[in-house]
Amino acid sequence: MPSSPKFFHPRQPPAGRRSTVRIISFSLVFGLSGFIFGLIALRSSQYRCLATPSRSVRIVWEKIATAKSNDNGLVLSSTDANTRRHKVMGFVGIQTGFGSVGRRESLRKTWMPSDSQSLQRLEEATGLAFRFIIGKSKDEAKMVELGKEVARYDDFLLLDIEEEYSKLPYKTLAFFKAAYALYDSDFYVKADDDIYLRPDRLSTLLAKERSHSQTYLGCMKKGPVFTDPKLKWFEPLGYLLGSEYFFHAYGPLYALSADVVASLVALRNNSFRMFSNEDVTIGAWMLAMNVNHENNQALCSPTCTGSSIAVWDIPKCSGLCNPEKKLLELHQMDSCTKSPTMESDDE
Repeated sequence: MPSSPKFFHPRQPPAGRRSTVRIISFSLVFGLSGFIFGLIALRSSQYRCLATPSRSVRIVWEKIATAKSNDNGLVLSSTDANTRRHKVMGFVGIQTGFGSVGRRESLRKTWMPSDSQSLQRLEEATGLAFRFIIGKSKDEAKMVELGKEVARYDDFLLLDIEEEYSKLPYKTLAFFKAAYALYDSDFYVKADDDIYLRPDRLSTLLAKERSHSQTYLGCMKKGPVFTDPKLKWFEPLGYLLGSEYFFHAYGPLYALSADVVASLVALRNNSFRMFSNEDVTIGAWMLAMNVNHENNQALCSPTCTGSSIAVWDIPKCSGLCNPEKKLLELHQMDSCTKSPTMESDDE
């Protein structure tokens, strides 16, 4: 007789053993899922800086009385108590003043979105954070109006320093210190409120691999040490000798790497030499610190091109000559908003 087919019947494990296997399997799946979720969350939030509901923050310097230092201490104040340093690739501080309400309105209609969700999408797409930087005023009416604007747009970083044109070098130093305290950034960018900016191209420029950890990035020019009007008669001598002029970035837009800003933060305020011009002041500091100067002419383009990062009316004006109107006009041009990015020759 042909043999009947044989079937394999696995022996069922005892009930207790089955229960143990289920528990171990569930634990492994749960743990692995948590690990994968954690990796995804970490990767997606590496350069997100808008997890907190409030983005405007006030920076206050309070005097610290110690035997070792008479420098100022930094206190952060915000409607949100979370003052941890946000991780971004670049922090862009748009320097503005009380008389620049119209400029800010034009900017919010062009490359810097006015609503919080659109601004968040821009910042997450570029890895850059954008805030208007402004000091304080003794004029109570101005402060009230600023408070209304902060409440409406929530896109400010407020400094506890008098907002005066003659004090721009002091404001710039205060900005870098405040930005460093708030943001763990690869680069800290100073920008004026009267330039047309391409955030996507700025992001690409800052993301480049660099061999120098201390980098001063800008559209460089040769400028005089003698900025005091009483010393202007020295300038021809400086031209002849060649030693009284040094390369520094044009003021409307430049960036300092994290290592450079960390060095500025570590120094006491009274150890800095201040010149009358802010861009010359920064240039002198960078010369003293012996940082790497990276010149990129795309940061000071007079017209919108396939490589321009910032557009302003160089050399006629330090910025756009009629910024409130010109910003809107440029934003209507495809060459400014929709042109593909080409490699810049200024590498």
